Amino acid sequence: MLISFSVRNFKSVKDKITLSFEADNSKDLEDYYVIEPIPGLRLLKLGLIYGPNGSGKTTILEALSFLRKLIVAPAEKKTDILDFKPFLFDENTPTQNSEFEISFVASGKRFLYAVQFNIESIASEQLYFYSPNKSLVYQRSTDENKQITNIEFGNKIKINKAHKSALEANTLWNNTVLGGFLKTNIESMQLKEVSDWFYNKLAPLMRPETSIRRSLTNSLKIGDLKKERMVQLLKKANFKVNDIYVETKPHVFAENSDNLKKVEVILPLENTENKAPEDILKDEASTEIFLSHLVMNGDNEVSYRLPLSQESKGTQRYFEFSGLLDILINASIITSIDEMEASLHPDLVKHFLLLFLVNAKQSQLIVTTHHRELFLDRDILRDDVIWFTEKKEDGSTDLYSLNDFDSTVVRDTTSVYNAYKTGKLGAVPELGDYYLDFTDGEK
Repeated sequence: MLISFSVRNFKSVKDKITLSFEADNSKDLEDYYVIEPIPGLRLLKLGLIYGPNGSGKTTILEALSFLRKLIVAPAEKKTDILDFKPFLFDENTPTQNSEFEISFVASGKRFLYAVQFNIESIASEQLYFYSPNKSLVYQRSTDENKQITNIEFGNKIKINKAHKSALEANTLWNNTVLGGFLKTNIESMQLKEVSDWFYNKLAPLMRPETSIRRSLTNSLKIGDLKKERMVQLLKKANFKVNDIYVETKPHVFAENSDNLKKVEVILPLENTENKAPEDILKDEASTEIFLSHLVMNGDNEVSYRLPLSQESKGTQRYFEFSGLLDILINASIITSIDEMEASLHPDLVKHFLLLFLVNAKQSQLIVTTHHRELFLDRDILRDDVIWFTEKKEDGSTDLYSLNDFDSTVVRDTTSVYNAYKTGKLGAVPELGDYYLDFTDGEK
């Protein structure tokens, strides 16, 4: 489970910001929001990030997804550059290293991982575990002139010299040590636990245009995902779907299809970073999903099947959300969703979040949203799950929590909706008036 995530000098983020999932001392809605993965550590299941367009909400989720990719999809050649931008509205930050720090629980242990990087290389990284005190697993440094990695292990970590040499050889200067470990045939309990967490527990970012349909289709075909559960979730959302069918069909595939330019499939439980777009299209073309709808035909109830591709955008998106929700409930993953309300009715957004909070026991969800009407239901939200982003005067992103406000701004009786809408909490667009002058001096 995710404890906290910090970012510095990445896209719109200049100074260090931290998103924390540690619960405060409040016992409000404890059974629905708080999980204790190890004794004494109370973690939240949900984080909601609000803010105006361009304030950096998505950047936080992109940073987390980029960190995952650094580890699970390491560069193959030492000449490959890391595909990101540092903060550019400053004369110094473009040449400075960017930094991530993440604290999490994997295999019942607490870990802390920190990495500093630039477009050419991983400059340094450290991994610690707590047992119960903080102990070093390894620290890595990079000789950027020689493009060579050096790894030093902590006193409590046992690794023979041959394995250490092999790991250093496979950890290119633009690879993390964890990425190098995935290429190396050596045994290390801590490195395996941490790399498995990034690969299996931390899901890639879901954007409004992201499709997880292929993953859901495959899971339905092999039985990992039970269609009866998805049908139940769709019924609860009032879609009047009584069955789901997955049919195999012949397909014709053109190697030079323009569709290759449009492929973007990022799956919550499957690594596709290195999968060719044509292979993704071939997989998708071989199956088709149908939803069965019950409708009244006179006095009789009749079932009609409709291809999912012909359903409304909202139905298609909530079909995928239903599959995701089933995974969140029955597994243990951390999922990020950008602009969750895209194509969905506001009541569906609230319904999805409440289903997650009531039924998921070991998963976490990070959501960016503009759906401020959630604030009207103060009794279903904890203050420590609500976060805001806004632009500072230097153009960089600031991140803060509703919990950061004292009682002079937010009391138990305060309408968070009204406080946010009127700008008392910040993180709202500062709009100009409605008068335009396009004359350019002409009459």
